[in-house]
Amino acid sequence: MAGIKLPPPPVEESPTPTETATELPQQPRTLATGDIISDDDRSIAADSWSIKSEYGSVLDDDLRHADATEALAAANLRPSSDYSSDKDYYKEEDEDGDGVASTLGLQSYWDSAYSEELENFRQHGHAGEIWFGPEVMGTLVSWTKSLCIDISKRHILNHASGDKTEQNEQEVYDLSNWSVLDLGTGNGLLLQEMANHGFLDLTGVDYSEGAIDLARGLADKEGITNLTFLVDDVLDTKLERQFKLVMDKGTLDAIGLHPDGLIKRLMYWDSVAKLVAPGGLLVITSCNSTKDELVREVERFNQRYTGASVDQSEDSTDQNTATTRVCFQYVDHVRSYPTFMFGGVVGSRVATVAFLRH
Repeated sequence: MAGIKLPPPPVEESPTPTETATELPQQPRTLATGDIISDDDRSIAADSWSIKSEYGSVLDDDLRHADATEALAAANLRPSSDYSSDKDYYKEEDEDGDGVASTLGLQSYWDSAYSEELENFRQHGHAGEIWFGPEVMGTLVSWTKSLCIDISKRHILNHASGDKTEQNEQEVYDLSNWSVLDLGTGNGLLLQEMANHGFLDLTGVDYSEGAIDLARGLADKEGITNLTFLVDDVLDTKLERQFKLVMDKGTLDAIGLHPDGLIKRLMYWDSVAKLVAPGGLLVITSCNSTKDELVREVERFNQRYTGASVDQSEDSTDQNTATTRVCFQYVDHVRSYPTFMFGGVVGSRVATVAFLRH
């Protein structure tokens, strides 16, 4: 689950070439008043979108729905009314012919997509798609590498009283201590690119077993041995370690496209907060959210995380105090991306934003 394949937009709503220099407007999201959809016939351990009690036991439907409603209410979101399965959802989709985008949020969609890509790889050696295109991936990796080096410089200067020794200089550019986790790794090509830029401790996870098989096969084909790929669901991760750098290229987008996207996005932030090591970075690349939308989402999570509203626009003294209470703090974002063509229309709708874990 590394990215989103959207159907071609209607011509009358397509951006013109003159709009390529700016972000395209985002439509506000609302939660449908229909059923809450649970994923189809998969174990809770594998798909597990169930909301669990503080003791770790799986709640029954009534308690689960009550907890989901409470979580939505706390985030000022509107709850849905009931549960059904992927099969029910597909049946409804067939009847109305609508809801195509929402299928991209279902695991069954990605299982099918990666099954096809894995077969193409085995028969023809095809690597599959590079989500958002090779130029975006190249820009993302180069920018992330520079940001990691910059963070290392600040860390060393803060702990060395400004004494910039030759040993410190070498440590700045040594990326071997940056443990990397790629959420929704898909075919794993992002991690291959990061390995080519000097990152050594690289792990990719995806809830689709076909994606992991494809990623392993592609890495073996290229002779890259320092990549670890695991079947794991970020919403119910079984990982027992934290990472200094967590990458998300399209996974939050896909989660948001699930019919229960609003609930699942709340679960996403709870899980990711446990995966990023203190002092580490979370880098999110999205084609469905702008930089400002991602920053606002993080601010809402910080409020829920701390249990109180944090005003990050205060003066520097209060700012330093406030940031010690938040979970994630905005650091930087990619300010320009190459344009891409989709459905015969040129545009730019990719945002990459980095957040520091406190």
